[in-house]
Amino acid sequence: MPGPAALFTPLGRPRLMGIVNVTPDSFSDGGRWAEPDAAIAHGHDLLAEGADILDIGGESTRPGATRPLVEEEMGRVVPVIRALAGAGALVSVDTMRSEVAEAALAAGAVLVNDVSGGLADPRMLPVVADAGAPYVAMHWRAHSDHMRDFARYDAPGGVVAAVCEELAQRVDAMLAAGIEADRIVLDPGLGFAKRGEHNWALLAGLDRLGALGHPVLVGASRKSFLGSLLADADGAARPVDRREDANTAVSVHLAQQGVWGIRVHDVRASRDAIAVVERLAAEARTPVHQEAE
Repeated sequence: MPGPAALFTPLGRPRLMGIVNVTPDSFSDGGRWAEPDAAIAHGHDLLAEGADILDIGGESTRPGATRPLVEEEMGRVVPVIRALAGAGALVSVDTMRSEVAEAALAAGAVLVNDVSGGLADPRMLPVVADAGAPYVAMHWRAHSDHMRDFARYDAPGGVVAAVCEELAQRVDAMLAAGIEADRIVLDPGLGFAKRGEHNWALLAGLDRLGALGHPVLVGASRKSFLGSLLADADGAARPVDRREDANTAVSVHLAQQGVWGIRVHDVRASRDAIAVVERLAAEARTPVHQEAE
């Protein structure tokens, strides 16, 4: 079975993290994969489409979402992780809870993807450090039921400076807890305590986040700022299931920025777009041979 080192082997392109929401209430596909068998089958479909990592989550973090019980979240994700990891997939667990992270790692997950960056559960960083697991820390300010109250970035430098500063503080906390620097991945947290203009500014300023010295994961897939961009003449946002073309364009941008990973629902569309970016980059590196005069 592949181990954590496979997460950081150079690929020459971003890794594609396929989303498997084992939830009844996720914003994009809530309920479609809520049963373990459906989630496992969906995971295999994403692998066939080119996913490098499968991100298994049992708690919706859409705006306004309420949290499931710990036992409920664990019961959703552990059987799915065990089955997919047992079949040879690289699996991450999308959780803010240390108990779920421990159980997921024991079931075969090789990465903990924590949208709170360790702020929601003080045990998370020590648990990850003890396990020696790679860790994705996302920029986060509050739980989903009131995170909109914290979408203010009025200090000099705006949202990009604030996100970089706050993630740098989380890196210090991770290092102090014993998480190795080469196992830390950072995520700007698009949509989490951020309005549309904040998300666009962060996508345009990823070089600032990369300057912190850690790989970067970005998840824009199907989020509301894309729906707002594509609103109809009456101002109604484009429905969730009709935002994929815009997200594919974002994936092209992210590939050109050299991010470590892109978290997506539709793996095939982003994989195809990245293949085009790779081919054009290879062409640009090919010397031009002129005919001898």
